[in-house]
Parts: sequence; structure tokens; C-alpha cells
Amino acid sequence: MKKFVCFLALAVTTFCADAQFASLDKNEVKLMRESLKKDRKFSKIFRNFQVIADQSLSETPNPIAVILSQGLLAGDPRKTASLKALEDANKVYALAFAYKISGKTAYLNKATDFFTAWAKINKATDDPINQTKLEDMVTAYDLVREDVTAQSRTLTDDWLRGIADALVDSKYAKGSRGTAINNWNSHRIKMIALIAYTLHDNKYDSVISTELEKQLNVNLNPDGTTHDLMERDAFHYQTYDIEPLISTCIAIYRATGKNYFDWKTANGSTIKNCVDYMTPYMTGEKIHPEFVKSTVAFDKKRAENGEKGYAPGTLFEPVNGVHTFSLAAYFDKGYNTIIRRAMHDDNYLNWRMALNAFTVVKP
Repeated sequence: MKKFVCFLALAVTTFCADAQFASLDKNEVKLMRESLKKDRKFSKIFRNFQVIADQSLSETPNPIAVILSQGLLAGDPRKTASLKALEDANKVYALAFAYKISGKTAYLNKATDFFTAWAKINKATDDPINQTKLEDMVTAYDLVREDVTAQSRTLTDDWLRGIADALVDSKYAKGSRGTAINNWNSHRIKMIALIAYTLHDNKYDSVISTELEKQLNVNLNPDGTTHDLMERDAFHYQTYDIEPLISTCIAIYRATGKNYFDWKTANGSTIKNCVDYMTPYMTGEKIHPEFVKSTVAFDKKRAENGEKGYAPGTLFEPVNGVHTFSLAAYFDKGYNTIIRRAMHDDNYLNWRMALNAFTVVKP
């Protein structure tokens, strides 16, 4: 696939009115359209979103007042209802991209229906694990925000700003709580950053940088492990911890030019090092039995509930690290080789890898 260069402005200190930092900017969308016409592999991947978008045109939004998933076992009716409602996030993501690629207002109008329905019904909470499930909704909104009507924009902006504000002041990030340093905080920071950059609201600037640097200093270890890997003894949580951190790094880089992916903490840790630590487990050189020494009781409950992957001793499957490495490949395309080795497919390409092809990180 041809490597495209998007023209990002480095060292931006204020938001540009028409810039997209959580999704794709205008130049990148244009390049995507061109690639869809020329590259069959990319076109094949996008076709999945096109199908979802077309199906969604005839569907009704299904917002839920409060997302309840964190701490609940699979099969709990509250969790089931929330996850069903959250299928809307995938639908609106597909609709937003279908609109940007085709220019057909039917997709934009339906996406707007989903945004406004959720904005009217869904209530902000300070639980980052529940709120992180709206990531695709935020990214989709970033893609089309300048195209929706002023009334819908105000309504949706207020809803997302309420979520960001709740997360900034979240009790889960305070004091000596474990959630103030583990994956919960990584997801909290990610959602604040994505919403802030989507709304072009610089009141969150100092919060994002301060909280991210603090989290990296307490969560990452010099040997490439994370707090969560040590606590849960599972790469399931190494990935769940650093994925939101990398997503935050991408948004910050796009908005300001600052590269936190390679940023060193006081003890010399980096996110990149934590990704690299996983490499031999992705390529099959090493294996890792998951959750054997986990100190978290909920992991045992999920195993007893028969939830896949949580039984102590279940081997880490490289496919479960592919998304982590795909995000990291935004900063280092060399990770694509590791991904393809893990997938046993020299031509493997996923959506995140395809999006990465439209950008070149500045040195």
C-alpha cells in the first residue's frame, strides 16, 4: 500500500477550528478516498464498515441512561443491556466514515440521530471503565462534528463535555485507590483527551499532560512490564492498560506534535518499551499462562463464571495483542512485521493498520 503523508502542524498550542485530532483530518480523508479506488485490500476492510452503515440507516438508536459493565459478570442483565446499547457506537462509527467517503447526507443524518439520542438520554458518570466504551462514538463525532447542525452540535458537545468533566473529577483517580494508577486511570485519561480534542476545548490541556505523565511514572516499569501485568499476571491487562495510553499519545501527537510514545519517565520507562516487552510472546518465542498469580478476586469470579480466557493457566494468544501493536505501529511501522508474524499472514491488514498508512510521524 502506498504510504501517504498527512500534513500535521507540529508544536500546535491551540486547537484549529477545522482540525480532527481524534479521527482523520480533511487531507487524510481525501487520501482515504483515493486509496479505496486503488487498493483492493483497503477497500475490502472498509467494505465491512459500509455494510454496517447501510444496515444502520434503517435502525433506531438504542441509548441507555447509565452504562453498567464494570465489575459485572457476563450474563448479568445490566451488563447485557449496556453492551447491547453500545452496539450503537460501532454503527455510528461506520456511518461517519461512510458519510466522509461517499458524501451522502443520509449517513450523516442517521449518525446525527444516534448522537442526539444518546446526548438526550445517556448520563455521564465518573466510572472510566464504563465510559471508555463510548470511544468509537467520540471518534465518529470528531470525524463529522463540523458537518452536523448547530443545534445537534451543541447538544452533543454538552453531553461529551459532561463525561469529560465527570472523569476529570473522578473519585476513582483520587487518593490511594488502585484505580488511580491501574488501567482504569489509563482509560480515564484517554477519554478526557479524545473528548477535549474533539471539542477543541483547551481547558483540559494541563489536565491531559499532567495526568498522562503522572500515570506513566506510576504505571510503567523499566523492564517493560506494567502495574497491571504485575497485579493480574496477564497480558490481557498489559494490553488493556497500554492501548488507551497509546490512543492518548496519538491524539496528543496529532494536536501538539509531542511524542509521548517514546517519552521517558523518571525511572527510564516508556510505553514503547512495554510494547516491545510483549514481542517474543507475540511471535511465539515465549508463552505466558494468564492469571496464574492474579491478586484480583474478580478474575477468579470470571473464571468460575466460565468466561473465556480467564481460567488460570490459559495461554496468552498473540491475536489478542494485535490491536495493541496496531496502535503502536502509528509511531513505528516496524510493528507491522510482528503483527503479521503473529497472524501467520504476510499480507495481513486491519483497520488500524490501514489508518496508520495515511500518516507519517515526524522525527
